[in-house]
Amino acid sequence: MEKVTPATAMAHVKRADVIRYASESRFWRRCRGIVAALAATLFWSLLVVPCLRSQQSKPSEYQVKATYLYNFGRFVKWPGTVPAGKGDSFPVCVLGQDPFGTILDSTLAGEALDGKPVVLRRISKPQEAGECRILYISSTEEKHLKEIFTVLDESGVLTVSDMPGFTRRGGMIQFVLEGDRVRFEINLASAESARLVLSSELLKVAAAVRRSSRSGD
Repeated sequence: MEKVTPATAMAHVKRADVIRYASESRFWRRCRGIVAALAATLFWSLLVVPCLRSQQSKPSEYQVKATYLYNFGRFVKWPGTVPAGKGDSFPVCVLGQDPFGTILDSTLAGEALDGKPVVLRRISKPQEAGECRILYISSTEEKHLKEIFTVLDESGVLTVSDMPGFTRRGGMIQFVLEGDRVRFEINLASAESARLVLSSELLKVAAAVRRSSRSGD
């Protein structure tokens, strides 16, 4: 039988602490993964599912994107000083060729954000986006993206698109597909430079959060 001395007893304690710490670390890593999954599920349940209940059982890609586009407005805080044109409504705009068809019209019909009725505007020039709160930039505008960002610089407009590399080039939210699921990436630096505050709940469920400024074309 091993003789128990203060030194051996301390070694057993340290060894037990290490084992317990490793076990607890694994436990909390699993918990964090579960919590993240639950957060994503809850985000989907609270934000997306209610808006799609009246639609087909399996919504299309752009039905989901339209619902997200509306709900982004619930998780973003705009600067206190807003141009007069934004005062009586909450404009959601589409720049370029509209891929939504009538889906976005029906999604936004009768809705309100920030205590104001949501209005949908389709625009053809970035100069027309100054009064928009949320701007979806069509992939047809990819060649003009640098010009668009120059026009919108620090204007307080939340930019959203599904064109490849959108957040890398300075866009704020980019839709991405993971299998058959629609998710989104966030460029936090771009949002902050426009004085927009994105809620922690939105950041938690993003597929990726970039904290670097735009890299250009």
